Amino acid sequence: MKKKFNLLWKICLLLIAVFSTGLVLAQQKYKETGVASFYADKFEGRKTANGEIYYHAKKTAAHQKLPFGSIVKVTNIENKKYVVVRINDRGPFIDNRIIDLSKSAANDLGIVEKGLAKVELELIASTDDMPDKKLISVAKEPSEKYYKIDVSIEKPKGSGIQIGSYRNDENIFKIAEQLKAEYKTEVYIQIAEINNTNVYRVILGRSTDEAYLKKLKEIISKKYPDCFIVKYKN
Repeated sequence: MKKKFNLLWKICLLLIAVFSTGLVLAQQKYKETGVASFYADKFEGRKTANGEIYYHAKKTAAHQKLPFGSIVKVTNIENKKYVVVRINDRGPFIDNRIIDLSKSAANDLGIVEKGLAKVELELIASTDDMPDKKLISVAKEPSEKYYKIDVSIEKPKGSGIQIGSYRNDENIFKIAEQLKAEYKTEVYIQIAEINNTNVYRVILGRSTDEAYLKKLKEIISKKYPDCFIVKYKN
């Protein structure tokens, strides 16, 4: 009986470890120190990772792991100014940067002129603690949504258009679905490891025709101006 109990306890601990990997729980006293940046003007009016529209005037931010809807206090270590923001996007995916702030939030911290600043993050509340239920409904995916996944490993030849890289992003399937429907072309997900973390690169199309690739990039860049042509490595 004791052996069975120990086995069940080990299984429970394993499940907790698996499901908590890469996710910061609201109950934790979460703090983090690093470099903050802010959104460029070109992102005004675009969709964030949780489906909301980004506006400079709103106090929002992008973080790699904190759940959407998390409320975070950001303090500029140099001048001690702080701002409270809500996480509604994923990023930044640049070494040493830990948060990407809306322009108004960056202005409150006094970092617009410099562009970057060393900050401390402190998790104040998560979606479980927030009184505004509308924000929660926006942040969460409908539980009844299913994706049909046709998983296969391919070695595409030629090149494609890379639109972005995502880390631990729960919306990767939604992104792939939208891109395939919008551009009527193949969508490839390349898994790469950077600093011991998996990065999912989203690449559209495949061709050896340089003229076709340039035309496809021109079309995609209207919505994803930072996209670029990348050669498939086989």
